[in-house]
Amino acid sequence: MSRSLRRGSIAAIAAIAIASLSSCAASTTPDTLQIKPDNAAATLGTNLRLNNIVLVTGVGTSGDYTGPANVVVNISNTAGTPAELQSITVGSATATFADAAGAPQSSIVVPPGGSVVLGGQGNPSASFSSASVHIGGFATATFAFKDGQKVDAQAGVSPDSGENGRGLYKGFGPTPTPTPTPTPAAAPTKAATPSAGATPSAGSTATGTPSAGATTAGAPVAGATATATAPAAH
Repeated sequence: MSRSLRRGSIAAIAAIAIASLSSCAASTTPDTLQIKPDNAAATLGTNLRLNNIVLVTGVGTSGDYTGPANVVVNISNTAGTPAELQSITVGSATATFADAAGAPQSSIVVPPGGSVVLGGQGNPSASFSSASVHIGGFATATFAFKDGQKVDAQAGVSPDSGENGRGLYKGFGPTPTPTPTPTPAAAPTKAATPSAGATPSAGSTATGTPSAGATTAGAPVAGATATATAPAAH
């Protein structure tokens, strides 16, 4: 083979290799490689997107669990009108909504062209008083909106890592209810005991009350006739 042919073959091989590398570089996005995020996401229609859906349970919980849990999710709305989330359910349990200050709300409004994060300090919340889940697994969470759109998403279930722990959901779990401190009972008041001799003896007469048959001073005796003194004759 002549030198010119060898040079042409080498150039062709190099061009193919460069094209292949360029193609690989252009295909490393998660969409192209079909890489799924660890936490659930869901799309409703063309405007609503739910990202990073997680149920966070209390510190130290594990295995099959029934108890309080908080919802963590980022809801984005690309429509020109607001979207209103009316309910989140897991099994037979329905979450209650509250604003960032903790005041109860009947729904969560996602502004047009904006997003709302549920869960975490300074954000509105969605909380279950009791949900049955398996920690470390997934639970079906149903999100229903006012316009009738509804979606079932496989939400990840993760425990709060606690104040001294590490993890993405540290501080996102339900706050434990403080145990009330019992109030000590007041000591009974001891009844006063009269001193010896304070009780009047049987038959004694109370001071100031005249005895039977006694005549009050200055009052005429019953049956007595009043005598008038006539003046002497002069």
